[in-house]
Amino acid sequence: MKAVATNPILSGFYPDPSIVRAGDDYYILNSSFAYFPGLPIMHSKDLANWHQIGNVLCDDKSLPLENTRLSQGLFAPTIRYHEGRFYVVCTNISHGGNFIVTADDINGPWSEPVYIKGADGIDPSIFFDEDGKCYYIGTHPNPEGERYSGNYHIYIGELDTETFQFCGDKVDVWNGSMKNIIWPEGPHLYKKDDYYYIMHAEGGTGPNHCEAICRSKSLFGPYENNMNNPIITHRDMGKEYPIQYVGHADLVETPDGEWFMVMLGVRRTEGYTTIGRETFLAKVTWEDGWPVVNPGIAKLTQTVDTGLEEVKWDDDVKNNRDYRFSSMDKIGPEFVTLRNEQEGRYTLSKDGLVMKASKLPVTQEANPSYLGLRVQNHAFKAYATVNTTESDNLTKGLVLMQNEGFSLRVEVSENKASALLRQDGADKIIGQTEVKDGSVTFVIKGDGLKGQAGIVEGNKEVMFDEVDIRALSTEVAGGFVGCTVGIYASDNTGSDLTNSAVFTDFRYEA
Repeated sequence: MKAVATNPILSGFYPDPSIVRAGDDYYILNSSFAYFPGLPIMHSKDLANWHQIGNVLCDDKSLPLENTRLSQGLFAPTIRYHEGRFYVVCTNISHGGNFIVTADDINGPWSEPVYIKGADGIDPSIFFDEDGKCYYIGTHPNPEGERYSGNYHIYIGELDTETFQFCGDKVDVWNGSMKNIIWPEGPHLYKKDDYYYIMHAEGGTGPNHCEAICRSKSLFGPYENNMNNPIITHRDMGKEYPIQYVGHADLVETPDGEWFMVMLGVRRTEGYTTIGRETFLAKVTWEDGWPVVNPGIAKLTQTVDTGLEEVKWDDDVKNNRDYRFSSMDKIGPEFVTLRNEQEGRYTLSKDGLVMKASKLPVTQEANPSYLGLRVQNHAFKAYATVNTTESDNLTKGLVLMQNEGFSLRVEVSENKASALLRQDGADKIIGQTEVKDGSVTFVIKGDGLKGQAGIVEGNKEVMFDEVDIRALSTEVAGGFVGCTVGIYASDNTGSDLTNSAVFTDFRYEA
């Protein structure tokens, strides 16, 4: 049976996709910003069904995130495969800049990051030419001075394949497909037939986003503009079109010579984006030496015939999640924390997930005790159960978070359960109720721009008032991330990582 992909292929907070094929396996990486671990690795056999097999950066040394705002950290990775080795280049916008890591196995171990001296700007990619030489391509401010905000240039330089440092001059080769274009970024370099191609995003990752391409018979140019640019955009479809902000793409070729493109887009609700930028798939053909995206349609489609044999996964990324912590032997790679994890903060036992309580609340822009999942649906429910007593001096809860200043949460402290909506760093109490010693199950529901928090008493959900959660959107809260939902614990006495909360289960369902 041939696979049919349903868009988005990665729903929720999976922006800036990069894709590579190694044999019959396909891998996608996405930006992870200040969430830890960094750079989730998605795997597929058929381009339609995906599951997460790990993360690239999994320790504090390789991924420094201290004092990093949630929408800083890791921007726009690129993954490539060459002669049996995987290469990932990325930007840590907060610590060190552009770096490269390598691995002989996609499951690791990955090398320590090598920071590339002189690689200014963001959104790096690499390309291996037929002679084995490796080239870096990135985007940086106009070297002659930015004439306007977003006046960036794309540049190329050769990298030494042993040191991963520049071994020649960097050359600015392109500044966009139109005059005074803003943010030519996310560039990738390819070679097909007699041409080198630079494909890149333009217009900023918002309403004017698009993807463009140029070509040259010489790697360092001059490059010829595609007169049909942009090759994909939805900026001309109107504000009510279900998919917006399309761009930041990458190409992959199947063993049979078929081409596909992955790119980001958003599904807005009444003009608001709450679950973030997502990953979409499109078919690509080549005409007169140029790529054509979804020929005859030129827009993203709901489904895509991949032509590959279908392979499904028990842990498909789109599945509902039901975690019974006492029966688990490890915490899955899909879980994220805020900034660095600190080894030993989250452990599994016969009683459940033991979370050491931080002295920092989950509302503080630091390193609280938090373990969450990306929200992947506009309508969802999340549940979590924690053991509690009046005397434990802990605050424990479940939170739907856009960032530290914008969230919906339900928590228990001193046997009082409270639901709170946080906007612009200020909490508003939605409701409160008393709970007994023992355990409490938290509930958060999302439905478009409406949210609701509560607890379970017996077999009955006791929900507080429904609230408007458009404050948890990118349009209100700002930044580049989508919402996550997760469990947290903080110590009311100010002790740090001394006392623990025990969570027995956590569920996410759509």
